[in-house]
Amino acid sequence: MDIDKIVLEAEEKCQNIFSKIDSNEAYFSKLVLDAFKKENINESHFNMTTGYGYNDYGRDAIERVFARVLKGEKALVRNQFISGSHALSTAFFAILRPKDVLLSITGLPYDTLHEVIGIKDNPSSLKSFDISYEQIDLVNNLFDEDAIIKKLQEKKIKLITIQRSRGYSTRKSIAIKDIKNIIQKIREIDKDVIIMVDNCYCEMVEEISPLEVGANIIVGSLIKNLGGSLASNGAYICGDEKIVNLCAERLNLPGEGIDVGPSLGANKSILQGLYFAPSVVAASLKISVLTAYIIEKIGFNVSPKYNEDRSDIVLAITFLDPNLLIKYVQEIQMNSPIDANTLPIPAPMPGYEDKVIMASGSFTQGSSIELSCDGPLRKPYIAYQQGGVTYNYGKIAVINAIKNILRN
Repeated sequence: MDIDKIVLEAEEKCQNIFSKIDSNEAYFSKLVLDAFKKENINESHFNMTTGYGYNDYGRDAIERVFARVLKGEKALVRNQFISGSHALSTAFFAILRPKDVLLSITGLPYDTLHEVIGIKDNPSSLKSFDISYEQIDLVNNLFDEDAIIKKLQEKKIKLITIQRSRGYSTRKSIAIKDIKNIIQKIREIDKDVIIMVDNCYCEMVEEISPLEVGANIIVGSLIKNLGGSLASNGAYICGDEKIVNLCAERLNLPGEGIDVGPSLGANKSILQGLYFAPSVVAASLKISVLTAYIIEKIGFNVSPKYNEDRSDIVLAITFLDPNLLIKYVQEIQMNSPIDANTLPIPAPMPGYEDKVIMASGSFTQGSSIELSCDGPLRKPYIAYQQGGVTYNYGKIAVINAIKNILRN
């Protein structure tokens, strides 16, 4: 099978899709630049604070910029967040109180939240604080509207959570239009329920923010889309001012909240990462489209297909064979800039029930916006590929990974 010929065919077939991605990049580039200009970002905002982080003008400016880009009243953008899951956990504990009910309407959440919620026993979970959890699964990749309405009519729900990206599941990611529709239905029953969207992997893929269609709060990681591969860690929470303030008090402490937290020299990389994010997300999407076309052409199932609308940067490749999954992931690692000589193998990872194989030869440990590929060793043996700082770097890695699985 001539993979190089298929690549040329793929690039020709995908030109119209690439043009749409370029238009999306142009929209977000203007949005980000306008936010920088309106907040008068200058070199003094790169200065660092230590200790308590009082009067960190750069940190405060960053949060105003993020609020503009994400269309929220206020943002909490901190390098004190270890991950997107940490930010989600912070929001849960900030919003919920004993006897409250948390409802997921996108089924089982990402593995790293199971112990946070109490799906898996942990003495520090929401469950240990007498906070109940319920979930409603998607039906054919769509919200189960009847079940959601019935649940809201039966009992008072404090917080509804929506996970847009698929996690380690076979479902599709959730589009903004579907979120808009379900929020309208929810508000007809309960106008006060708080709606939180896990926006990880989804930023700058669609032009509309979940906050523009009625969500109260959105959460995401800076070592995914909005960090542009330059932020070395951190996450954000953005949305209604009152809720963001609660989250700041949970991250820090009541009474000080959003006014403390040293930047420790992270301001420049966070700002520069956001500045480059439209370009990096566009590259990631093009790599996903190219990979999907080639992989399907050689006989494997992918989701989304190359010509399907995308709501995140994640591509799920179903191999049905653990050995093919391992070979593909290993070759991605071998074509990464960092630790290319390291051979990843399936191993236990904190927060995951199954062994996981992960290629992440990235400048920032675990960065998903740099080309990475991982998956749990469980049927149907799916590799979840995401990221790519530039199209050509991603193209090289993907072509070599595909050639590797085709070798005898």
